[in-house]
Amino acid sequence: MTMRKITSLTATLSFVLMVTTSIILYLVPPGRVAYWADWRMWGLTKTQWGDIHINVGLLFLLALGLHIYYNWKPLMAYLKDRTRQMKVFTAAFNVALTVCVLTVAGTLFAVPPFSWVLDFNTALKDAGAEKYGEPPYGHAELSSLNSFAKKMDIDAAAARQRLEAAGFQVTGGDQTLQAMAAINGTTPKVLYAVMQGGPESTPRKKGLPDTAPPGTGRLTLAEICDTYGLDSQTLIASLETKNIRATVTDSLRDIADRHGMGPTDLYATIKSVASPMQ
Repeated sequence: MTMRKITSLTATLSFVLMVTTSIILYLVPPGRVAYWADWRMWGLTKTQWGDIHINVGLLFLLALGLHIYYNWKPLMAYLKDRTRQMKVFTAAFNVALTVCVLTVAGTLFAVPPFSWVLDFNTALKDAGAEKYGEPPYGHAELSSLNSFAKKMDIDAAAARQRLEAAGFQVTGGDQTLQAMAAINGTTPKVLYAVMQGGPESTPRKKGLPDTAPPGTGRLTLAEICDTYGLDSQTLIASLETKNIRATVTDSLRDIADRHGMGPTDLYATIKSVASPMQ
């Protein structure tokens, strides 16, 4: 095993990952729609895919830099003419430069086929907005319940009553729609429909979602039990049968760390032992 091999393989794998995340970010609905409807692919949000893309891109650049370092002589050979004299603007370099310049210029001036790629992306974004629904205003999910209700001309007290009657936990008027959606395993879009008295306002069955909502690892066992209608002492006793010791004040992350497991695995265990309680 040599550093040259590790560098080449790292550059290759990070390139594949970067292409994958680029395709996903090309397909994702507009940010305002993705955040409003809590869009996900393979369980990851638009923000998470963007974060992965940034760090994998950085890894690719670092690996590419090392790759150039280890292959400096062959690279320089590409810039030599038939007499083995250094010449930057060789035929191969000129072709590569022309391709890059045409791509940039074609994109800026919206010339086919470059404009086709952008038009197709716009069509995908519009289709996503139609499918998942537009928020009433930009980043509405970041508004508090009181602020959102005021902007939408909805009585805040009545909105909270509708949410609680539908089985959603509301900690206060200062709680953002995004935080409320996360703790209840739903989306800001659904919460808005409930506030308006839409079909989603039918009381929902309490129960743990199939996958842990974002931020679940920070919640204490007591908060999880309150949110999903579970008896805390019964849950603690059930976890002990799995050799997992916990108290109601422990967060999921603390419990998982203490038992050498991931929060996702712990959540799956909690869901399995909580099923008979729901």
